[in-house]
Amino acid sequence: MALLSVEDLRVEFGGVVALADLSFTIEDGQICALIGPNGAGKTTIFNCITGFYRPQSGRVDFKHYDVSGLPPHSRSALGMGRTFQNVGLVKTATVLENMLTAQHSNVPYGAVSGMLGSPVSIMSEQTLRRRSDAILEILSLGHLRDTPVQGLSYGTLKKVEIATALATDPDLLLLDEPSSGMGPQEAHQLGDELLELRHDFELSICMIEHHVPLVVRVCDYVYVLNFGQLLTEGRPEEVQRHPEVVAAYLGEEAPDAEAEAERLEAGREGVSQ
Repeated sequence: MALLSVEDLRVEFGGVVALADLSFTIEDGQICALIGPNGAGKTTIFNCITGFYRPQSGRVDFKHYDVSGLPPHSRSALGMGRTFQNVGLVKTATVLENMLTAQHSNVPYGAVSGMLGSPVSIMSEQTLRRRSDAILEILSLGHLRDTPVQGLSYGTLKKVEIATALATDPDLLLLDEPSSGMGPQEAHQLGDELLELRHDFELSICMIEHHVPLVVRVCDYVYVLNFGQLLTEGRPEEVQRHPEVVAAYLGEEAPDAEAEAERLEAGREGVSQ
């Protein structure tokens, strides 16, 4: 069953077509990826899904509701969580404080109750902290719980941002280049953590990602974009061998790309032997 459905999205900036009548779906419980060269329109899609951009035409359905006219905070309240290419955290606050701040749009008490320390506010804060701690442990960030965000490495900041997005209790988690700034081993660990998060929090995940081994290992389905259009789609192992995908990444003509795809496949078979 489709959790998110994007239908015929078209976005133009000053006559330049960023998305050309693009359609795709994200199934409930699925991990999928949007891949493609720089400038293919991947982040523009995320901005349309989450309400930061208003497309010239098309619609976005989430949980079978048309959310095309809703602002970002309303879509977040419905269950969308998102990270950004440029990390969006309060640098002077601690990791835990960032996570608690993200959750306060859903607390069941008002400002006065919070200031007076009412029983409801105290119990709610304890619940928020327990959820935050559970997420931090899964992402191997527990030791940084009370550490200010400022000064952390870029790769660690990306994981803290994922933790902060998860703290909002989303049904759909949109990750913009989550492995950016990570080495191969860190990216491999992130893959394990994403699979665990999907299981533990019953999440659907869509990520923009350039680290192909991560995509192949954790994703159920892949959409490939090029110049704002859907180039191809399918399972990761099928997509990575597609001649037009190799052409888009390597800048070759399709016949040459097909030969390159065959060469890469032969290399993989040689390694496995």
